[in-house]
This record gives sequence, structure tokens and C-alpha cells, in this order.
Amino acid sequence: MRRLLLLLILCFANVAFAQQPPVNSPLLDHLAGKWLLQGTIAGQNITHDVNAEWVLDHHYLAIQEVSREKNAKGEPQYQATIYIAWNEPTKEYACVWLDVYGGLATESIGVASPNENDLLFVFKNEKSEVTFKNDFVYDPKSKTWEWRMDNIANGIAKPFARVKLTSN
Repeated sequence: MRRLLLLLILCFANVAFAQQPPVNSPLLDHLAGKWLLQGTIAGQNITHDVNAEWVLDHHYLAIQEVSREKNAKGEPQYQATIYIAWNEPTKEYACVWLDVYGGLATESIGVASPNENDLLFVFKNEKSEVTFKNDFVYDPKSKTWEWRMDNIANGIAKPFARVKLTSN
């Protein structure tokens, strides 16, 4: 009986800790690289440098975003590290957005259903209310990306940012 119990525990542990295969996403492959991000965020014209690369055995696309605009200390006014991964059980992409504003919260994690040329990441608060959307849209003809970011209040979207990424 003990052997059977031990065998069952080992089998379930093996399943629970099974590694997912590396992410196979032609869409995210288009985002890997160096980009110049330009447009408006919160009504301000901005220019950021973006570097996206596959990390951790091709399981995450890590995006480093750094503004060229400087704060009073001479440091970049904005910096973010974004991780995008595929979640096999839910068949969705997940995005974790970490930036200089700090405070990892439920709203730091967005999810998106796979589409041919865009990923609409939806971010929710602890009450499961949608508070922010970030639509990553790829244009295969120009090989550029647009990020369309909206704050959501009472179900109504208000534009927060409209930026374009061009190859750098």
C-alpha cells in the first residue's frame, strides 16, 4: 500500500512539475528585436528605446523599455520590464508589466487571447474589473507595431497612450 501511495505521489508530482515546451509564437517572434517607440503617453510626446528578446529557454519574451526623456536626477523618466509568456492550460498569453512606479499587484498582469496580428492584453483589478487594456498590433506590411493603451473606468475606455514601434 505504501509503495502504491508513493508511486501515485511521484506520478502526480511529475505531472504537476512538467515543463512546458518553449513558446512557439510567430507573432511574438516579430516583436523580438530592437525598436524605437514614439508617440504620446498621457498627452506627452515621448521617445523610448525598446529591446525584446526571448529568455529562459524561449519561455518568455522579455521587453526592456527605457525612455530617452530624463527626470530631475538625469535618469530615464520611465523604465519597464515586461514579460510575455504562453499559458498552455488556458490557451492565452500572459503579460507581466513591471515599471518604475513599482507595486506588483493584480493589475500588473494582463491576459490576451491569440489572434493573427494582435494581442489585446486585458488587465483587471482584485475585483476582476477591467481597468486597463493594451493592444499590441503588428502590421506585417510595414513590419511595425502599435501599442494602443486605454484606461477603463466604469466600462468606458479613455485613451492613455498611442505609440508606434519601428525597427531600430
